[in-house]
Amino acid sequence: MLIHREQFFSVVQRFGSALLTGAVTAGVLVSVVVGSSGVCHAQQTSTREQSTIIMPESERPKYTADGQLIPFSPEVFREWIWVGEPLTPNDLNDGEANFPEFHDVYINPTAWREWKKTGTFPDGTVLIKELTSVGSKKAPSGNGYFQGEFTGLEHAIKDTKRFPAEAKGWGYFSFGHKYPLKTQAAQNPFASCAACHVANAKDDMVFTQYYPVLTAGKGK
Repeated sequence: MLIHREQFFSVVQRFGSALLTGAVTAGVLVSVVVGSSGVCHAQQTSTREQSTIIMPESERPKYTADGQLIPFSPEVFREWIWVGEPLTPNDLNDGEANFPEFHDVYINPTAWREWKKTGTFPDGTVLIKELTSVGSKKAPSGNGYFQGEFTGLEHAIKDTKRFPAEAKGWGYFSFGHKYPLKTQAAQNPFASCAACHVANAKDDMVFTQYYPVLTAGKGK
């Protein structure tokens, strides 16, 4: 809306700080820009757009003093949102696939809710891959690929203040593909993981094209 300069200052003088207090209470920030024409332009911006999504303590990554990531406990992340389970078996990759295990992928609930609202992954998003081997290939239901034993664990975390711009603010960590797993891990080099996501992932470093749960849940 447009407010003439004289009208604006008259309102401020009359109501003082109550005007600003009321605006903030209503959840709206009002900024005024005075142009060369002497007309004040009042712009309204939602406080939600200005705020950072606050993750609960149970969803916040923990790091050692030297920056290594401590893995989330399975008792924690298995209660999160399961989004898919890709598999690239050896049988379909000339006997030696780069990632022959099942990858059960989970996302922290707060990030999932924001993804459903806005279609973006906020800072604090945690995606976890829990790896399992290919077990039996026969079952009463027929021939196929069935999960075997747990074999590994990987984390992807979005933190634009901690991780480099070349990786779009994401960090990738592997705790091993064989038990016992590491109890802490340094960030993977850019070329070993993030570079592939930059080149091929559909949405903000995430391969949503292979996860119909994410695709269906994406907000506008």
